Amino acid sequence: MGTKKTRKFKTEVQQLLHLIINSLYSNREIFVRELISNASDAIDKARFEEQTKPDLFADDNDYHIRISLDSENKTFQISDNGIGMTFDEVNDNIGTIAQSGTAAFMKALENSKKENTLSPELIGQFGVGFYSAFIVADKVMLETRAPGENTAVRWESDGKGSYTVQEIEKDTRGTTITLFLKDPEEGEQNFTEEYTIQHIVKKHSDFVTYPVVMNVEKSEPIPENELIKDSEGKPIGDTFKKVRKDETLNSMKAIWSKAKEDVSDKEHEEFYKHISHNWDKPIEIIHKKFEGVTEYDVLMYLPEKAPMDLFRPERKHGMQLYCKRVFIMDDCKELLPEYLGFVQGVVDAPDLNLNVSREILQEDRLVRNIKKNLVKQIFSVLEGMDKEKYEAFFNEFGQALKAGIPTDFENKEKLASLLRYKTTKSDDKYVSLDEYIENMKEDQKEIYYLTGESLTSLMNSPLLESLKARDYEVILMIDPIDEWVTQSLPEYKEKKLKSAEKGDLDLEKVDDEKKNEYSALLSFLKGKLEKRVKDVVVSNRLKDSVSCLSGDDYGMSAYMEKIMKASGQKTPDQKRVMEVNVNHPVMDKMKTLFETDTTNPVLKDYSDLLFDIAIISEGGKLDNPSKFSKQLGDLMAQSI
Repeated sequence: MGTKKTRKFKTEVQQLLHLIINSLYSNREIFVRELISNASDAIDKARFEEQTKPDLFADDNDYHIRISLDSENKTFQISDNGIGMTFDEVNDNIGTIAQSGTAAFMKALENSKKENTLSPELIGQFGVGFYSAFIVADKVMLETRAPGENTAVRWESDGKGSYTVQEIEKDTRGTTITLFLKDPEEGEQNFTEEYTIQHIVKKHSDFVTYPVVMNVEKSEPIPENELIKDSEGKPIGDTFKKVRKDETLNSMKAIWSKAKEDVSDKEHEEFYKHISHNWDKPIEIIHKKFEGVTEYDVLMYLPEKAPMDLFRPERKHGMQLYCKRVFIMDDCKELLPEYLGFVQGVVDAPDLNLNVSREILQEDRLVRNIKKNLVKQIFSVLEGMDKEKYEAFFNEFGQALKAGIPTDFENKEKLASLLRYKTTKSDDKYVSLDEYIENMKEDQKEIYYLTGESLTSLMNSPLLESLKARDYEVILMIDPIDEWVTQSLPEYKEKKLKSAEKGDLDLEKVDDEKKNEYSALLSFLKGKLEKRVKDVVVSNRLKDSVSCLSGDDYGMSAYMEKIMKASGQKTPDQKRVMEVNVNHPVMDKMKTLFETDTTNPVLKDYSDLLFDIAIISEGGKLDNPSKFSKQLGDLMAQSI
């Protein structure tokens, strides 16, 4: 045996374990499912590795998972002959959480701490199922050996801040986890009872591909020649005896290979939980056998809730690839486009090569055909949902669908038909682009939209005043991804998308007489604001407000500029046009003041105020808010 080394848990794991140990946890049996799932994953990896390194697995390739119970010593043990872990892998994987998910995990953990409860989603989504053992255990011991390694590793912890690791001897490859169980409270399940474990495995892990074996007590008939009989030949006493035998607790039936009508909703729910590590129900199930030149089975689930790490670049895709029920790979990005990576499921394609690599998959004609059909099936299901159900789905995954517009040219029109937005006339309800076109006024030629941070600010934006006056509906876009949607979707069904913020709206001509009347003042304003604006013009957008800022047709919107700055990206120097409402009394008084004395210093202050008002009206931040506050205070004092 090697030297035992003590190490501290990372902060986020300490917090998780503290919460697990101290929470009032209603789903205590979750640990069985999580540990079986981990063991199944380990065997998947071993079988895949065996394809290229058969010698390392020749001594033990009868893959199975074994559960052993000891009521006297109060232990629950689960073993597998899967891939195992090296010393370094134990240190990297146990006692920490993958760095990529730490920030999202910590945020979720904070929410759980406030309520002193631990949601199953927290266990599942961040790959920390192993720690669920501490829900029921005072101490956990893990012993593991990787294929080809001469030594094994033992990891032990009571979950109170530290753990120990040491090298040990272990005869077989794989992992054994022993839980030293807490005493159950009154009314709680006893996890050393065979019936309890049989019930939990059947309930949560019946579909696991490998046999989950447990040595159980059974009753069987006493052989005829061993029976004690009376003078009449009738048996005396018991005719059955108690024996202990290995029993496979799960059916191992690959749920995707069953006929659709033979799979119950409950089976679907449990399998979905198994592959997704979510604890909600799927909102839709796609279970189909494709037949033709090639055959393959497909089982896909559309989740009800978006995971917290949905938009993290390192998030795994939900699709798994099998060949004749042999696991090939998870996180199979080749089966669905990136924007549909939230879909969970399995494809079993018998004609695939077991040794297929990701590089080969990208070029494989069969895989491309599968991908095309899967996307088609998903779109068909989404289009068939009723309005209420689809809008609930869109609330969760709408941003993911929007991400497909710039990246999936082939399906761009189909995706656009699935988008939903709130508008200036929809009374906080969703409207599709097709419904918007149906509602367009007879003289309206374009689909108008405006991007920004909140519905309230957009709804009250001065940029919409002329459009509202004509009773034109405007789509209100508040997701950052909408900026890329509009760049990639210049038109829909022969109707151009037009930003209410950019270019000339061509709604009504500016009065030439008014334009000439104000030309000197506008030139003066442009001169005073030359470092901040590209031009100062008479507005055909404004009706009630005094000023606003607009951009070029192909320029960056104010919201896009804000997004880029917030993400730390450099933005090109971009000046916008300040538009003024020459029918507003402020402009009339400024013109009179300007014509009386062009050198009056107050005109400079009023120029700055007009610009600041335009910035505030679009939800922007002022460069000098204290100056604005003072100027506004002075104006109020003069007018009262």
